[in-house]
Amino acid sequence: MKKEIFKIGGMSCAACSARIEKVVGRLPGVKQAGVNLLKNSLSVDFDPSLCSPRKIISAVEKAGYTASCVTGNLNSKTTSADASQPAKKLPAQEAQSAVAQEISSLKKRLLTSVVFALPLIYLAMGPMAGMPLPDSLLGIKNSFALAFSQFLLLLPIVFINFKYYRSGLRALLMRAPNMDSLIAVGSGAAILFGVYAIYKVGYGLGNGNWQQVEHFSGHLYFESAAMILTLITLGKFFEAKAKGKTTEAIAALAALAPKTARLLRDGEEIIIPSEQVQVDDVIIVKTGESIPVDGALIHGSAFVDESAITGESMPAERQAGDLLTGGTLVQSGHIRMRATRVGEDTALAQIMRLVDEASASKPPIARLADRISGIFVPVVIGIAAGAAAVWLWLGCDAEFALTCAISVLVISCPCALGLATPTSIMVGTGRGAANGILFRSARAIELLEGADTVALDKTGTITEGRPQVTDIFPAAASSEEELLQVAASLEKLSEHPLAGAVVFEAEKRALALTEVSEFFQMPGRGIGGKIDGQICLGGNAAIMREAGIILPEGMRAQGEQLALEGKTVICFARNDRLLGLLAFSDAIKPDSVQAINELKKMGLKLVMISGDNSQSVAAIQRQTGIDRTLAEVLPGDKEQEVRRLQAQGHKVVMVGDGINDAPALARADVGMAIGAGTEIAVEAADIVLMRNNLLDAAAAIQLSRAVMRNIRQNLFWAFFYNSVGIPIAAGLFYGVWGLTLSPMLAAAAMSMSSVCVVSNALRLRTFRPVWHCGETKKSQSEEEDTPQSDTRQYNDLDNRLPGGHLQAPDNSGTIPGPGRVCLQLRIEGMSCGHCVRRVEKALLGVPGALEVFVSLEDKRACVYAEADSVSEASLIHAVTEIGFQAFPEG
Repeated sequence: MKKEIFKIGGMSCAACSARIEKVVGRLPGVKQAGVNLLKNSLSVDFDPSLCSPRKIISAVEKAGYTASCVTGNLNSKTTSADASQPAKKLPAQEAQSAVAQEISSLKKRLLTSVVFALPLIYLAMGPMAGMPLPDSLLGIKNSFALAFSQFLLLLPIVFINFKYYRSGLRALLMRAPNMDSLIAVGSGAAILFGVYAIYKVGYGLGNGNWQQVEHFSGHLYFESAAMILTLITLGKFFEAKAKGKTTEAIAALAALAPKTARLLRDGEEIIIPSEQVQVDDVIIVKTGESIPVDGALIHGSAFVDESAITGESMPAERQAGDLLTGGTLVQSGHIRMRATRVGEDTALAQIMRLVDEASASKPPIARLADRISGIFVPVVIGIAAGAAAVWLWLGCDAEFALTCAISVLVISCPCALGLATPTSIMVGTGRGAANGILFRSARAIELLEGADTVALDKTGTITEGRPQVTDIFPAAASSEEELLQVAASLEKLSEHPLAGAVVFEAEKRALALTEVSEFFQMPGRGIGGKIDGQICLGGNAAIMREAGIILPEGMRAQGEQLALEGKTVICFARNDRLLGLLAFSDAIKPDSVQAINELKKMGLKLVMISGDNSQSVAAIQRQTGIDRTLAEVLPGDKEQEVRRLQAQGHKVVMVGDGINDAPALARADVGMAIGAGTEIAVEAADIVLMRNNLLDAAAAIQLSRAVMRNIRQNLFWAFFYNSVGIPIAAGLFYGVWGLTLSPMLAAAAMSMSSVCVVSNALRLRTFRPVWHCGETKKSQSEEEDTPQSDTRQYNDLDNRLPGGHLQAPDNSGTIPGPGRVCLQLRIEGMSCGHCVRRVEKALLGVPGALEVFVSLEDKRACVYAEADSVSEASLIHAVTEIGFQAFPEG
C-alpha cells in the first residue's frame, strides 16, 4: 500500500469533504480516503498496482474540485518524467502560508463588501428610519432610480464574492450541492426577485399603477442579498483567522530548524543552508544558536534547551559523546558535533510528520458527521422548497414564502459540522507536541479516552532502567570506603550488569581505584583477583562459604531482608576477612509513584507486566501501590497478557519502552512508547512520549479526554444550531408566536456558528494536566515565567562556599550566625525545577530546618538549622523517602 497527500481546492463545507471521500473511495485499489477540511487536504491509502495519483486527481476534478499531489509524484511508476523530482512533504510552513493567503484574500473581499453594503443598506432602510436622501431618490416617482441605485451598489459585492456562485452552481450541476450552493441559491433568489421587482416598479410607473410601485419598491431584497454575502464573508474571515491559530503549534515546530549551519571544512568555518548538511559533516554551534540537525557531540560541552522538542523546560547538560537533537537551542557553550541524521530523518522532521498525520486523520466519532454531511445539503434544499410551497398553499404572499426559503438555505450551512472534529484534533495534537506527547492518529486519541486499564512495563518505565547501589553494609572490621574501593576495583574489570553501578558509586565518592592482578570471573557466581598481593572476592553467599568465609548472623539476616525487598546482594572479602555487603536495585523514577497515583485517581486499573523476578516485582508493587503484577514474563509473552486483558473486556493502554515491548504495544488498544527521546518508536506505538517520565502518560490521557470532550461539545452545538435554526427560519413557529427569521439574521447566525466551533476548539491551547496527588505540574510557559528566586536555585560562583559548596546570597534573609549551622548534601536524581521543589519541600519538612537552598546545576543542597537540632541522617532519610539519593557533602 502507498500513501499520498493531495491539496484540494474548491471545498467549502463538510458536504464537499464527504463528496470527495465518496468519489475517491470508489476507485479500484483505494483502501482509505480521508479529507481534512481544516487543511484542505486529502490523504489516500491505495494499491499502486491498481491506482495512481493521476487517477485520484482526475476523480476529484470530475467531482468539481481541484487537486494536486504534494507528497509524491503524479505517476506511480518511477520511469515518469516527474520521478526524478524529490518527494515533497506537506510542511507546516506551507499550511500556515496557505492560511495567511486565505486571510488576506478574505480581508480584501470583506472590506470591498462593507464599502458597498453600507450605502446600500442606507438607501434601503434610510427612508423607513426617517434618514435624509437626495431629492432625486425621494418620492414614489423616483422609486425606479432608488431601486436601480441599490442594484448598482449590489453588483460589486456580487462580483467580489462570485466564487460562491461559481462553486455552488457547479456543485449543483454535478448533483453534489454544498455550502456554496446554499449561499448561491439563497442570495441568487433574492437578487432575481429584486430584479423582477425593478421591472414591476418600472411597469407600474409607466401605467400609473402607484400601488404596485409602492409595493415592489419596498420588497427589493437587494440589501438582504448584500448582507448575506457580506456577513458570510465576515464569518469566513473570522473562521480563517481562528483556523490559523490551530496550526500555530506545528508552525512553531517548523520554525525551530535554523536556516543555516556552520560547518568545519579543511580547518575553516563555512556557512551553508541547513538542508545541504550531510551525514558525518562536522558542525560548530555557539551560544544562542540552534542545532541544525541531529548528531553526536564530539568536542566541548553545553547546556541545551530542549523544551520545544521534549517539553522539559530545564536545560540539559550535554558533554562529548552525548546525542544532540536538531532544533534545540544551545544556551551556553561552544561545541562541535558530527551530523548523524539530516533532512527528513531528523527527530524534528519525524515529530512534524507525526503531528501532521495525526491532525489529518479522523477519529471514529467523525463518521457520524461525515454520514450526515453527505445528505445534509440536498435535504436542506428540499426543506426550503417545501417551506415555500406550504406557505404559498396556506395563502401567504410570495415575498413571505421566499423569505422563509432563503432563510432556511442560508442558516443551514454545514460548516460548523465539518469543522467540529478537525479543529479539536489539530489543536489537541499541537498542544500535545508542545509538551512532548506525540499522537500518531486521531483514532488513538479517541481510544485512549475510553481506556480502563493501563499495563506498565517495569524496567525503564516505572524504574530508571539501570541498577544502582542502594545499601552499603560494611563488616565490623571494615569501612564503607574500603568496601567500595575493593568492590569497584574488581568490578571495573567485570562485564556484569551491576559492575557499572559499583564503579559509579565509588567515583561519586572520589575513591581511588586499585590495580587488580590475576583477575578471574566465575559466571553466575562471582569475580576475584589480587589487590596489593591479597586475594579479593566478590559474589554470592555460596562462593563466600566455599572460600571459608563465614557471614555473621546479623549480616546474613540483613542480606536475606534485602533479598526479600527485591534487591540483589553481593558479598565482598579480602583474604579471609569479610568486607561487607552491597545491595543493588533498579531505583524507581522520582515521578513514578505520583504518576501511578494519578492514574488510579483517574479511575484506571493498573497492571505491571515485567520479566523480572517475583521478589523485585513485589517490592515495586509495595512501593508504588500498583493494583496487580505479573512477574517473570518473557517479552514475547507480554503480548499474550495484553490479549488476555482484552478478552476480559478491558480497553488496554500499554506503556513500555517501544522496543522490547513492541508486540505488547502493537496488541494493546493504545500503545505508548515512553522515554523515546530522539529515537522515536513510531512503528509499534500509537503515542510517543518524548520524555522519560511516566507522568506524561497520565497527561496524555487527560489531554485525550479534553479533546474528545471538546469534539462532543462542538458536534452538539453544530447539531443543536441546525435543529433550532432551520425550524425557525422555515416559519414553523410563525403561526404560534409570530416568530420568523430574516435572511440577514440567518446569514449572521450561520457565520457565527463556525466561528464559535473553532473558538471552542482553541480553548484546548490552554490545556495543562492537573495533578491531585502531588504538586501541580506547571506548563512549559509557566515554568519559563517562574522567577528564578521561586525555585530557590543560586548558581552564581560568588554564592558558593570554598570547595564549590553552595550558600545563600547575602540578601536571602537567612545568614549563618551564632548557634546556626549549614549542612551540605549532594543530591542525585534531580532533572528539573519540579525535582528541586520536591527536594526543598522534603528538607523543609525535617524538624529543625530553618531554610533550604537547592541547586540543580551543582546537584547540592544546603540546609540552615540551629546547632545540634538536625542530623545529616534525618535529612538524607527525607530526601531518600521521595525517590532521590542524598550523601553528606563535607
